[in-house]
Amino acid sequence: MAQRSLLVRALWFLFVGWWATPIVVNVAWLLNVTVVLLPVGIKLINLVPTVLTLAEPRSLSDPDSARGQRSLVVRAVYFVLVGWWLSLLWANVASALAITVVGLPIAIWMLNRLPYVTSLFRFHG
Repeated sequence: MAQRSLLVRALWFLFVGWWATPIVVNVAWLLNVTVVLLPVGIKLINLVPTVLTLAEPRSLSDPDSARGQRSLVVRAVYFVLVGWWLSLLWANVASALAITVVGLPIAIWMLNRLPYVTSLFRFHG
């Protein structure tokens, strides 16, 4: 699917994205605490850019989409050792920055990179 217009994405952020994103991040973190629901939590974290600004992930059906992605084993080891705690810190700093007008662009940038910080998943390719 093609990216939505900048106006639609900005309106989404103003009316939904700014308050829905922290909810999704916190629900994902609660799911990540369990072993059984960990895959659902990771999937929610990977969707944070979409919840924030309706950004579309790159197509998974595209043969070139796997280029640049780390293997699942590397991503799993990274998540266990670093991603779980760094992503929580990263998301909380981004949420604090989003409160200020000056910090808002940095917060949006940080939240768009949250899937990579969590599990080395490249949302935009």
